[in-house]
Amino acid sequence: MRPLTNIYVFACAFAFTLWNNIQPTVENEFIANYSSRFLTNVPKTIPVHTQILDLSHNSISGISISEFIYLSDLQVLNLSHNVITVLDFSVFVFNENLEYLDLSHNNILKVCCLTLAYLRHLDLSFNKFTALPICQEFGNMFRMEYLGLSATMIRRSDFRYIKHLRLQTVFLTLGNFSLYEPQSLTALNTSNLHITFAANQNFNFSLLYDGMSTSENLKIVNLIYTLSYKDFPSPPLMLLKKIKTTSLTLDTVDLQWAIILQIFLLIWYSPVEHLTVRNLTFRGPLGDLTAYEFLPLLSSLEQLISLDGSMKALTLEHVRNKIYYFNQEVLYREFSEMNIASLTIYDAHMPHMLCPNRTSSFQYLNFSHNALTDELFQNCGTLIHLKLLILQRNKFESLPKVSFMTTHMKSLKYLDMSNNLLRHDGADVQCQWAESLTELDLSSNQLADAVFECLPVNIKKLDLQNNQIGSVAKGVADLKSLEELNLASNRLADLPGCSGFPSLQFLNIEMNSILTPSADFFQSCPRVRELQAGHNPFKCSCELQDFMRLERQAGGKLFGWPSAYVCEYPEGLRGTELKDFHLSPLACNTTLLLVTALLLTLVLVAVVAFLCIYLDVPWYVRMTWQWTQTKRRAWHSQPKEQEAALQFHAFISYSERDAPWVKNELIPNLEKGEGCVQLCQHERNFIPGKSIVENIINCIEKSYKSIFVLSPNFVQSEWCHYELYFAHHKLFSENSNSLILILLEPIPPYVIPARYHKLKALMAKRTYLEWPKERSKHALFWANLRAAININLPISTEANEEQSDVTSTSSI
Repeated sequence: MRPLTNIYVFACAFAFTLWNNIQPTVENEFIANYSSRFLTNVPKTIPVHTQILDLSHNSISGISISEFIYLSDLQVLNLSHNVITVLDFSVFVFNENLEYLDLSHNNILKVCCLTLAYLRHLDLSFNKFTALPICQEFGNMFRMEYLGLSATMIRRSDFRYIKHLRLQTVFLTLGNFSLYEPQSLTALNTSNLHITFAANQNFNFSLLYDGMSTSENLKIVNLIYTLSYKDFPSPPLMLLKKIKTTSLTLDTVDLQWAIILQIFLLIWYSPVEHLTVRNLTFRGPLGDLTAYEFLPLLSSLEQLISLDGSMKALTLEHVRNKIYYFNQEVLYREFSEMNIASLTIYDAHMPHMLCPNRTSSFQYLNFSHNALTDELFQNCGTLIHLKLLILQRNKFESLPKVSFMTTHMKSLKYLDMSNNLLRHDGADVQCQWAESLTELDLSSNQLADAVFECLPVNIKKLDLQNNQIGSVAKGVADLKSLEELNLASNRLADLPGCSGFPSLQFLNIEMNSILTPSADFFQSCPRVRELQAGHNPFKCSCELQDFMRLERQAGGKLFGWPSAYVCEYPEGLRGTELKDFHLSPLACNTTLLLVTALLLTLVLVAVVAFLCIYLDVPWYVRMTWQWTQTKRRAWHSQPKEQEAALQFHAFISYSERDAPWVKNELIPNLEKGEGCVQLCQHERNFIPGKSIVENIINCIEKSYKSIFVLSPNFVQSEWCHYELYFAHHKLFSENSNSLILILLEPIPPYVIPARYHKLKALMAKRTYLEWPKERSKHALFWANLRAAININLPISTEANEEQSDVTSTSSI
């Protein structure tokens, strides 16, 4: 199998050192992770094609050749953080492709060497060696690039086997250190030297001096010295000529102020270009140094900083001052007058910094995480070369004063004022910024809407994240060059327009209070290429769909889509991604909705009108109204009549054209003879003075039966229709069988008008008597009719005679 490239091998190896909290798994056939599995031995189930194997953070005490003999493809092996005591390199004799081997943080005391020709990275640091474990076989590992070692002593002869190797990095951990022979480190040939000294011991400064003569990049951890200044070993006179280091990092430094000055003088005269000091603690007041001894040091430092040296960048991080009686202004003056390009003083509780007395060479200043205030660099005209200024996490309060601070900084391009206490209330105070300023970070302050009245006119990139901005007023800001604007984590309720930002290309407005973004945003901001608007409490509505539709038309410019865009309102849609939210076009188009509703209303009105006309609904409504009014008047004017018994056997309804048959045949045959039938006829029984409808209703209610003489003439009579309607109403309201139908003449169905649907229904469902043409059948007809009418009326004869004498002048 072809070996992995160097970049892949070392990247994976570095990643595996961070797997302390990952559950042990076999990733695939090439990567096996058994880290933190409480193993005491190397597993026997490792896949044979494994190329990267992590066995770190276990309790493995020993390794043997049988455990790795079948892993012929193994390239990376991490055995760090175990309890191995003896290392025999012959264990890996069959792992010819092994390039990365980490055995750091074990208990190794003894090494049995063997040349591993392909090995590039070997880490034996943080073990329990007394002398450096460098074997003669190491000299044959010509591919070696990284070598990590540990020891309690170093002699000149320790590096003799590897002095011909060109190493990229050498890492030395020196715990319980007891002996160092000067010039020992100079035998190394490496670009990067990293020394970690014991934290509970006084540092051996010969390591610093020799280290600076050995590598270009030097890092020393735990530079601690608690002895008096008089015991401090001064650097050799010839050291400056031998120094190779150009980048020096000192981490965890705890020294007396006088010693710090001495070291700084050495470094300033040396070729060191980049000095970084982290976790610096300087003590005092001056140890046992007299004023006569200290003043020359300080004077030398003052002269030194005015001279051109090799140093280009100085970084001081996490500085703690334990000198309680100390004039800090002297120190600030020395810093401000340094002839370097970059100065960083981070987390030093520094309350002030002086303006340089002469034109400064500073191009980069970082005073983050201090206690600086608005008085910094006011009316300072010597920082004309400054390009980047970082003042985050201080105590600045006035935005106009910050703008005045930059006035004379003619080259300033980037200013970071984030995480301060900046305010601007929009008062009459005018802001005056450096014209060269193009990037400004004002995030995490207390700025409100008025901030847009106090911004650099030539700004291209502006960060206003995490402030108290509620809106961007139109016409206030005129930032024609602004290309990138960050307004995340504010109080905005809508997207800002681009009337004041015609060149805007990137806008971040995440985590605001936007319910429904303006649909015209992309029209007003045609140059915007990316919009970050996620994590807002979106209200899923028609307006939001309009915004999404315009966004799709604009070419998908929403950053973080779709996971960052989720409905917050209404409650039923909370958690729904906007991509899954849809409404019909009808629900979101008001005009279309109104037109549709109007058309449906017109259709409904037309249908109802047609049905009303076809079914003669107005006629029925009118009749119902008249019947109701008649009943109401009868109830109030003649309450006794409401309780009256039936007075007639039957009420006769017929067409005037059929009157001859009724008068000559029907009435005589029913009212004469035995069991005479008392009939109610409109001509003789309607009461004068009452309406026809009221008389019809009264007659039908006082009659046991209603006889309808059906013929083609009947269906043509309006009054017959009234009588049929009221009789049918009585049929259903009283649940009685009071209708008798006599078919005088056949009625073709097409003759019956549509409004006579009740007549059609009655003729279809009820039995009717048909008038026979043969005279011989008349007797049977009259017998059947009498039988249908047969009933005894519970009324007196006098009442009957009184009703019989009343005649009606109405004619139908």
